[in-house]
Amino acid sequence: MPSSPVPSPAAARAARTSPASPLSRRAFGAALGATAAAATVGAAATPAAAAAPTERPFRAAPGRPTGRRPNILFILGDDLGWADLSSYGSPHIRTPHLDRLARQGVRFTDAYAGSATCSPTRFSLYTGRYPGRTPGGLAEPIADRSVGLEPSHPTLASLLREAGYATALIGKWHCGYLPDHSPTRSGWDEFFGNFGGALEYYSKLGLGGEYDLYEGDATYQDLRYYTRVLTERAAEYVSRDDREPWLLNLNFTTPHWPWIADGDEEESAEIVRRIKAGDRGALWHQDGGSLDKYREMVEDLDRSVGQVLRALERSGQEENTFVFFASDNGGERFSYNWPLDGNKGSLKEGGIRVPSVLRWPARIDPRQVSDVPVYSPDWTATLLDIGGARPDPAYPLDGTSLAGYLLRGERPEERDLFWRVRGERALRRGDWKYHRSQDGSDHVYDLSRDQREQADRATAEPARLTSLRTAWERTDAGLLPYPAAG
Repeated sequence: MPSSPVPSPAAARAARTSPASPLSRRAFGAALGATAAAATVGAAATPAAAAAPTERPFRAAPGRPTGRRPNILFILGDDLGWADLSSYGSPHIRTPHLDRLARQGVRFTDAYAGSATCSPTRFSLYTGRYPGRTPGGLAEPIADRSVGLEPSHPTLASLLREAGYATALIGKWHCGYLPDHSPTRSGWDEFFGNFGGALEYYSKLGLGGEYDLYEGDATYQDLRYYTRVLTERAAEYVSRDDREPWLLNLNFTTPHWPWIADGDEEESAEIVRRIKAGDRGALWHQDGGSLDKYREMVEDLDRSVGQVLRALERSGQEENTFVFFASDNGGERFSYNWPLDGNKGSLKEGGIRVPSVLRWPARIDPRQVSDVPVYSPDWTATLLDIGGARPDPAYPLDGTSLAGYLLRGERPEERDLFWRVRGERALRRGDWKYHRSQDGSDHVYDLSRDQREQADRATAEPARLTSLRTAWERTDAGLLPYPAAG
């Protein structure tokens, strides 16, 4: 491993003050943090550890020609923890394909999901709005057929389709069930995947014991390992040369429970037996899984993404395809979130901060890192912007387009990031985060010093607490109330 470059004092001052680098102070710190993390993990830990010192604070390349509108490949992992990728510091999981994707573009250190569980985040991504703006987004997550993403609501797919994009969703939908809700009713030309929040990887049985693999609105029989099936479909889609531009939402269920890797037919058969015997909790797999099994699943996800990216490269469309990878929320039981606290379902950092990488060779330079706080609704606004689509004024976006920052070097807009789940609230403003925990107590953290959220500054910073809490309550007042429990 080559020695880590140490910036000279002059270079450090330039990075902090250069007007061409709008995030200079914070981004510079992220680059140093990446270098320190790589040194801590050790030279033998991952291929990414050797590459980390070459990351530099993000800087747009505005001189590049605009060219055609890009294809968009938006990939979600399911319940993947912030540090589950080797490029984010995992000491035992190897993710060379996702690490390579990060080296070819931008790695985001402070990227967040729109919520702490599956379906609300998907609502925030598909609509570009807070989950609490729609009845379906209030379910955390959707577990029955009573609500979903209403077909009348504009979506990322419907708006891009109006602008001339071909659209497809492959994988997990989790925004409602037939007959009223479906990707094909909400702007996607093609759908191949599952409607529910989880399924057994071989049998395709869902939480209620129903068969849950569909092509369009009709069931599709394929009893092979689900990640293989989705990967093949996605590779085929990106290989087509009969239409441009296109949007593909590729939503893997990996590494969501049940903890079944490719080849685990016996474990699959046991879970299927329990499902058919009426065990409604069989898919939760509370008596299964391990760190090694989880590692197998994440590394399989990495290989699957690599297979899709190779198909994209062979198609000749790689240069002008905007590829984005993230998780739908924080990690679950076996995830590695260090140094963050909390997991899926919580508004602590570990429940909402997610690994996120972006590559667009035609417009964005490689080997960069950004610590701009961003989250799911921002990507909706960004993709509509670069795709030439206009948001519907009747459904104003809550996300902010990052196109000016990514492509033209504009200073990112100062704004608050807002989250709400039953019994918890959170808001981030700059480096400061306000959090109300399940016990009703309010906390304030300086994330620039305390990513783990252990040094509560609420008592020492009463004015800041009041300001952040008031801002949260102002936004919350415009959202739908939760239905009464029970």
